[in-house]
Amino acid sequence: MQTPRKKRPGEGTFGILALVLSLGFAWQSYEIAGFSALSSPGAFPMAASAIMVVASLIIVLKNRRLPTLAEGGFGAAARAFWRSVSPPVVLAFIAFILVYSALLDGLGFLPSSFLFLLAAIHYLHRGSARFSFIVALLSLAAVYAVFRLIFTVVLPEGIVPEREIMAWIEHLFSGGAGR
Repeated sequence: MQTPRKKRPGEGTFGILALVLSLGFAWQSYEIAGFSALSSPGAFPMAASAIMVVASLIIVLKNRRLPTLAEGGFGAAARAFWRSVSPPVVLAFIAFILVYSALLDGLGFLPSSFLFLLAAIHYLHRGSARFSFIVALLSLAAVYAVFRLIFTVVLPEGIVPEREIMAWIEHLFSGGAGR
């Protein structure tokens, strides 16, 4: 006979928080256009938030019936919760993202994204710096091509003179290189 799964520390609170946030998202998506039409701007957000509400409600109801795994009071449960939701890799990536967001405005998209990717890949792969450098460079080139060149998303320029480089490339491909 299979023993029932026990509720991990913080799982019940997290489920309730997910339900409350889902209800907030549902309200915000309703505020976009209400139930005016299936093709309205708020239709997709309302559908997604409705799925979130139903899923989180099911989780909350199922969690209420489960026995708790942690014993020893609130302090022990809180320590167990933080150990399970904040392993070193999660904390490292929180630090990477904070540094990335701090550098993005000053350095711009290209250098700060390259440094973020380099650090993240090197941390996760734990291989050679050369491998991390090449993968970060190729990944950044792919992301840049998709978002800047194909979808023409304006990215923070920073220290790289991107407009001048793009103008030079356009001039090169427009046949103006020989003039």
